[in-house]
Amino acid sequence: MALDVGEVRIGVALSDETGTLASGLTTLAARGPRKDAHAVVRLLNEHGAAAMVVGVPYRLDGSVGPQAEKVIAFVERLRRSLRVPVETWDERLTSVEADERLAAAGVRRSERKGRLDQAAAVIVLQEYLYARRASRGDGA
Repeated sequence: MALDVGEVRIGVALSDETGTLASGLTTLAARGPRKDAHAVVRLLNEHGAAAMVVGVPYRLDGSVGPQAEKVIAFVERLRRSLRVPVETWDERLTSVEADERLAAAGVRRSERKGRLDQAAAVIVLQEYLYARRASRGDGA
């Protein structure tokens, strides 16, 4: 399972059982770190995910800005709440890529805003899955 954590929404993606394909699961309304963590724990338990990947929005120069600090603090909260590994993933420019993909798929601008976080979570998870497969030597 993967998260794209924003100020307003949290996009959630889930992979298939083989860990090959990521797909969008849902978008949660951000309600504060404690409530958000509880919602994520419920989703993870409901879907039986074996691990969590959270995108961290580093700045283009790789430094940690205010939003990345909030996400890193949220990751620490999740690590205390979950019994599965919680990893971070560099999600620089995933929202831009997600917006471009949604536009290319013909999704209207007015509809993209609500789907953007979920699409970004899919990108985070798919990149993570590719990298994991490549590091094991079974990737393309």
